[in-house]
Amino acid sequence: MRRLEGKVALVTGAGSGIGRVAALMLAAEGAAIAIAGRRKEPLDAVVKEIEQACGTAAARACDVSKQAEARALGTWAEETFGRVDILVNNAGHSSTVRAVRWVTDDDWNAVVNVNLNGVYALTQTVIHGMLARGDGNIITVSSIAGIRPGLLGGSPYSAAKAGVRNFMGSVLGEFRQHGIRATTIIPGEVDTPILDRRPLNPDAKARTTMMMPEDVAAAILLCATLPPRAVVEEIVMTATHMRDVSQDLEVARRLGEPGYTPPR
Repeated sequence: MRRLEGKVALVTGAGSGIGRVAALMLAAEGAAIAIAGRRKEPLDAVVKEIEQACGTAAARACDVSKQAEARALGTWAEETFGRVDILVNNAGHSSTVRAVRWVTDDDWNAVVNVNLNGVYALTQTVIHGMLARGDGNIITVSSIAGIRPGLLGGSPYSAAKAGVRNFMGSVLGEFRQHGIRATTIIPGEVDTPILDRRPLNPDAKARTTMMMPEDVAAAILLCATLPPRAVVEEIVMTATHMRDVSQDLEVARRLGEPGYTPPR
């Protein structure tokens, strides 16, 4: 028997990158999959992949930066599949301008809304059903920027990812005696589309040193398939070979500064 047979998983940011691979891995273990992302077309492609492998999936376009949409997503998943047993908060957003001096209010709010406020709203929506059943698993992808803040991740992203880590700690502390598990996965650089928003877009050589979406998705699967008696509170993951990021930091320090033109 597959380890997640009879379970329902809701995965955000599932149209590409970590979310897509995690959805495929969870489906391969027998879970029915609800997936969400901003664009419907890539989500439909993931649903097709799961269905071609004889799995069950449904997709909904959703902007989790808007708390009302995040809550509606949780309600939709419960109505579609009858429950949500596993929530994977994977959707992420970063600003291109990252330095404290130059980041705008709009950029700051956009990053915090996706990475923290949306996670709060969606988690709060589905946790009632989990508590009623006495079982639930909430897995949130944070970032190494949340524990090692700096210009590489940027000030708004670092703050939001630190906040979501603490939020998961609060969820676990409040509800672990009720059968609810909460995990924060804290990866370093991963070769995903979010890198395209970097002040200095990493080239192909730089990306070869990074982790791949499959690496983080494997950690998500580990947490989702542990027996209910065990919870992984945090996983910190980094690339084995660390690259020189000095040029990345210099560009991030100045991007947004009046008159500054970054190198191409």
